Amino acid sequence: MLFSQNSATEKRANLRKILNSGKLMLMPGAHSPIAARIVEELGFDGVYISGAALSAELALPDIGLTTLSEVAQRGRQIARVTDLPAIIDVDTGFGEAINTARTIQEIEEMGLSGCHLEDQITNKRCGHLDNKVLVESDTMVQKIKAAVDSKKDSNFLIMARTDAKDIEGLDSAISRAKSYVDAGADAIFPEALSSPTEYERFRKAIKVPLLANMTEFGKTPLYNEKQLQEFGYNIAIYPVTSLRLSNKAIEKGYAKLKKEGGNASLLDDMQTRKELYKLLRYANYEHFDKNIYNFKV
Repeated sequence: MLFSQNSATEKRANLRKILNSGKLMLMPGAHSPIAARIVEELGFDGVYISGAALSAELALPDIGLTTLSEVAQRGRQIARVTDLPAIIDVDTGFGEAINTARTIQEIEEMGLSGCHLEDQITNKRCGHLDNKVLVESDTMVQKIKAAVDSKKDSNFLIMARTDAKDIEGLDSAISRAKSYVDAGADAIFPEALSSPTEYERFRKAIKVPLLANMTEFGKTPLYNEKQLQEFGYNIAIYPVTSLRLSNKAIEKGYAKLKKEGGNASLLDDMQTRKELYKLLRYANYEHFDKNIYNFKV
């Protein structure tokens, strides 16, 4: 009820088991705990927690303004409500190698199943914008080694994201990815690939699990599940989808409310009270106190 039934250790083991099976994991983004509950109820494989979505939820751009404490606490709030494994975006590790080590220990302690680090400078930007600035490959390698050395659970997934394709070209991105795997990265996230050939070349060159980012309105075509399976990828994320859907629905609904001066015409577009209470598992709390759930909806 208050927390998921599976422990963090069990969720990490399940994540590794699915990845080792070769199955493509579909992991929609959840910018809030209740969105994560919806992801689980609909039968997806895992939950993805996007740094861009968490920034946007705070009305901030995705340029490295969020802090470790903000991201870790939000990650905990989301991970605790679902039995699915949750992977979180920790940007550049919130500093240098030693900061990265602390980041890993904090988010592991918060019950997350894994994370990804990226090879941009600290004042990063969305991976689908131009003019990103990368750190040297050796600097990123040092961060990955620090991350791997600092985790306690061997099943905690350390993923390295490279933004090099748009800046240095595909060959350099693959070369960086290989060095990141050699440093101990469990998986690779090649950002902003733009053609089947690029996906296939990465798959041929890199032997660890690969993540495909199906973010909307970006540089990457929105491939479907079957296509990503054919490319040989292991995880597909939809990082900002929940936030985009929510914001658009609120915008349209509130515009109608302002125009009409009332909310009666909005009911068909809303989750009902009954549906919400089911999602919250309200009835389960009767176990604690009969006065908590003693009504009919």
